[in-house]
Amino acid sequence: MSNFFKHETAIIDREVNIGDGTKIWHFSHILSHTTIGDNCSFGQNCVVGPKVTMGDGVKVQNNVSVYEGVEVEDDVFLGPSMVFTNVINPRAFIQRKDEFKKTLLKKGCSIGANATIVCGVTIGEYALIGSGAVVNRDVKPYALMVGVPAKQIGWVGISGNTLDFIDNIAHDEFATYRLEDNSLEVLKK
Repeated sequence: MSNFFKHETAIIDREVNIGDGTKIWHFSHILSHTTIGDNCSFGQNCVVGPKVTMGDGVKVQNNVSVYEGVEVEDDVFLGPSMVFTNVINPRAFIQRKDEFKKTLLKKGCSIGANATIVCGVTIGEYALIGSGAVVNRDVKPYALMVGVPAKQIGWVGISGNTLDFIDNIAHDEFATYRLEDNSLEVLKK
């Protein structure tokens, strides 16, 4: 068993792997066959699983449910009360568990408070989804997305700050970026 913190009100089912340094706070529930990496944090009232994989350094704010079909890579931020779906056309009277769509959140991306991620999409590395946005299609790495439905309004760096380009080049404290053919090339410092 790894060395993690579980608040006395949290519930952890059997057959769950939780990494060292992870913290699971009030009234959260980790369902079976879920794997959580090292140094993650789950705020109050989170539900994860079943059959979910989360990388290292993931931060999940209060009131977030991460359903089967969602895969979260390292260093992802899930803002308060953001929402995942796992079926395109749910009905209370029809079982569609065999229709769960895969949703992938790539390394370092951030999802703002109250955003909705419709199932079946990939959110690219270090992308930033603004609060309240509804994402219903794939998001490019480093894209800044806002609105309903979400539209790209710019680019962010690894820092999460908006990139300002001069002659298609921008910088932050982590890297230099080149904009070419509506894609971002990262030139590490």
